[in-house]
Amino acid sequence: MANQLVPSSSFTTTPSWTYDVFLSFRGEDTRYNFTNHLYQALVRHGIHTFIDHRELPIGEEIAPTLLEAIENSRISVIIFSENYASSRWCLDELVHILKCRKSKRQMTRSIFYKVDPSDVRHQRNSYDAAFADHSLKYENNLEKVQGWRTALTEAADLKGATLNKGEYVYF
Repeated sequence: MANQLVPSSSFTTTPSWTYDVFLSFRGEDTRYNFTNHLYQALVRHGIHTFIDHRELPIGEEIAPTLLEAIENSRISVIIFSENYASSRWCLDELVHILKCRKSKRQMTRSIFYKVDPSDVRHQRNSYDAAFADHSLKYENNLEKVQGWRTALTEAADLKGATLNKGEYVYF
């Protein structure tokens, strides 16, 4: 009896992460300023960070390697900016990040870079304009558009930081 085996389901396993942090951002808004500075600071402190250095051409799908990077990151940091919602790739990333947050218990933090969190949450101003375009472009797939809206609302409610015109709020 002393040599009974314990079922493997009673062991807790820690996921093996490839990256500490995955950065989700709109390149045209923040690639060469805030996001680059954040990336450099994380790397300088020994934090293994994934950043997509490519600009996806119009019509190209998100590469499977990008989705794998999300899945294999301990933390995702979503940098919401003025044009984040105009990119279907950013929105697809966001949906995948939130799915991994639930299924893999990954940490997720939001940074609102020169945008009001309530504009993201309720899709107002530039976010409203982006969704007007998406609704026309994807009129045959409004379920996808609604999924993006739901993801934005959910992500805007996550713990995070708001950064406006040089002021920094830590989270």
